[in-house]
Amino acid sequence: MIRSFVRSREAILLGALIALVLLVESRFSGFASPGNLAAVFNDTAILIMLALGQMLVILTRCIDLSLASNLALTGMVTAMLNAAVPGLPVVALIALAVTLGVVMGMVNGLLVWKLDIPPIVVTLGTLTIYRGLIFLISDGAWVNSHEMSAAYKALPRAELIGLPVLSWIALAVIAGFAVLVNRSALGRAFLAVGGNPHAAVYTGIDVGRTRFAAFAIAGGLAGLCGYLWVSRYAVAYVDVAGGFELDVVAACVIGGISIAGGLGTVGGAVLGALFLGTIKNALPVAGISPFWQLAISGAAIIIAVAFNARSSAKAGRLILRPESTA
Repeated sequence: MIRSFVRSREAILLGALIALVLLVESRFSGFASPGNLAAVFNDTAILIMLALGQMLVILTRCIDLSLASNLALTGMVTAMLNAAVPGLPVVALIALAVTLGVVMGMVNGLLVWKLDIPPIVVTLGTLTIYRGLIFLISDGAWVNSHEMSAAYKALPRAELIGLPVLSWIALAVIAGFAVLVNRSALGRAFLAVGGNPHAAVYTGIDVGRTRFAAFAIAGGLAGLCGYLWVSRYAVAYVDVAGGFELDVVAACVIGGISIAGGLGTVGGAVLGALFLGTIKNALPVAGISPFWQLAISGAAIIIAVAFNARSSAKAGRLILRPESTA
């Protein structure tokens, strides 16, 4: 088991992550301190959760480019509702955010399932629609910190046993996804559909319904992250998380989630997100412009896809052996 882990993509990525942290630490003392590493994890928590949702979708040979727009719309809805009705319980707002996220994910899933539209086309369309809806409901106005209740802003920042609640939520989601993917029939269905959709049908798996479930779960996570993002940063506007879908896809690809579907792990998605999060935290420390982040994310996607293609290339199986000659 140890030998197989050492040879795995997760071990390579973990080694690269440790090397990156040590490299930054050698230049800027204190970066690798437990407190700072906990802060990096907390800063990356939302990316981790979205990457896990995207992982499910990619496992089924689909992709969801609307997750960041889903996040922005649910965040704006909860912020506006909180500003209008400050006494509304935060739990109710979170439930609303998750429900709205699930509904938006279901819209994507239905269009892919029932109309057989390519997922990239569907989610590019809904990405634009959801951004437009934010502008329509807000009329382009911002919801600022002073308009939000203290309870609304408190949850992600509250600390429990030395860690912010945001980090604990991310850890709970990671644990839940580990069980879902590795220990449940639905998790096996995601992998089967991505590995070979035609063979999955013969085993009794409904491919369309499985993909629909992946979109719905990813949408619900995006809805939860919508509340967490807006409440943590205490501001809601049309362009919240603009371009964040690139980071989400990059985290998955870096983590070894195959774009071709059927191959990927929870650990890989988490490590891919942490690798990106560490880079983004290291750039300001090194005095590098944050505008380089997009370029680095794009380059990371290309390098990771090339690495995945190279490592997954296998020699064809020998079906018939030549007869031995006397």
